[in-house]
Order: sequence, then structure tokens, then C-alpha cells
Amino acid sequence: MSGAAQDTELLVELLVEVQGPVTRWTLNRPHRLNALSPSLVAALGRAIDTLPPSTRVLVIGARGRAFCAGGDLEAVSALGEGPGLEQFHDDISSTLSRLAALPVPVVAAVGGLAVAGGLEVVLACDLVVAAESAVFGDGHARYGLLPGGGGSVRLPRRLGSPRAKYLLYTGESVPAATMESWGLVCRVVPDADLDAAVDDLAATLAARSPDGLRRMKTLVDEGLELPVEEALRREQEAAAEHARSADYREGVSAFRERRTPAW
Repeated sequence: MSGAAQDTELLVELLVEVQGPVTRWTLNRPHRLNALSPSLVAALGRAIDTLPPSTRVLVIGARGRAFCAGGDLEAVSALGEGPGLEQFHDDISSTLSRLAALPVPVVAAVGGLAVAGGLEVVLACDLVVAAESAVFGDGHARYGLLPGGGGSVRLPRRLGSPRAKYLLYTGESVPAATMESWGLVCRVVPDADLDAAVDDLAATLAARSPDGLRRMKTLVDEGLELPVEEALRREQEAAAEHARSADYREGVSAFRERRTPAW
């Protein structure tokens, strides 16, 4: 994020930076390739709980040479095979579901590895911008593991069943350009341009109607789970309700007056 931050908070394994309408979370375990430990998952949960009401766009990035290399197997192994491990899986699943359900656009800024649990974090985001060096994959099959953060559910919804099964079954990783052609990644940029590209996208989204984007996100996410006719009916209901909103009135006024809307 360019410019001086208005507020910066260090949550040990998660950096939280707030600059006006854009909030940025940075996974901060570069020595472990930002692998998901119980404490990092807990920090993500706290960040969700305390997301500033002024946030219009959330960006998730990472320090170091990986976005997230999955679960921290050393930390997870220390939990044993009983309730501690089950709780960790529950925490990852519920935290990523809460991330996906946030009412604001969530942008993943991916450099380096995004595999297994790291891919599941990406799948909980709305938009993905990736560096050319970024690599995506599931990877659980390599070690006899199963996805526990939504990989088997969200991956086929984003890529379609055949490609999702290929990644899940083989454990192979693919480059960012492939994921762009498959539809998960919105844009691939040179590594040196990743932050600037994400900043530009975040600024564009922050300049849009926050109420409008919130309603659009709900319509798209819920519509995927509904029969087409029901989804269309809900779209019409939302459009009618939105036409009575302050953002709608401001947008129409700005169009007529040939000025930039002030949301």
C-alpha cells in the first residue's frame, strides 16, 4: 500500500494496516513461508472481529517469498490427533468462511507459493492479483491429507469440477498464468509491480458505491447456490430495494451533473 499509513497494528503474525477506506492484512511468518499456525488463524479471526467499519476494501498479502505454504505441519503435529487437531481444523474452516462472508470486496495479493491452506485462503477472497512467479496448488494429496479449509468446496465452484479434481487428486502446483486462464486469478503482473497493481485495484473498488458492491457480492455469492429463476427473482428484489438507497440517489445525481459521486 503506497503512502503513509494512518494506522498500523502488529498482531505478531499478522500485520494490520488501515489507510482510509482500504485495510490491508499481511501474513507475517516469512520464516515459515507464512504457513497457518493456530496463532495465525486466531489472529485472522481477531482481525475479522475488529475490521474497521470504514473499510470498503480488504487486501490480503504476505511478507517473504511465499503467500502461504499451507498449514504449519510442525505446529499441527504438536496438537496430536485428538480434540486439539479437530479444533484447529474447525478454526480454519470457520475463519475462512467468515472471511468469505465479509460484506466488502476482499483482494488477495499473491506472490510466491499459495498451496494447500494458502490456496484455501485465496479461495475465500473475491479477487486475486498474482505476481508472475506465483504458484498455486492444493497439495494435500501429497501427504495423505484432506482439505479442511474449504478447498474441496470452493475450488470446484471457482474452477469447475474437472480442474478442481485434477488439482486435488494430483497435488500438483500450477503457475499464475495457468490460474489466470482457468479463471481463479484476475490479473498477472510482473513481481515488482504486484503492490502497485493491487493498490490501483483497491483504489478503484474504494471509489465505487459501498452499498452497491455489498449488494453485488451478496447476489453473486448467494446466486451460485440457487436455481436460476430464484436467483433472478432475488436480483430484481435487490435492485428495487437499492433504488431507494442513498447511494443510488447519489449515483444518479452525479451522472446527471457530470461529477464524481461522493459516497
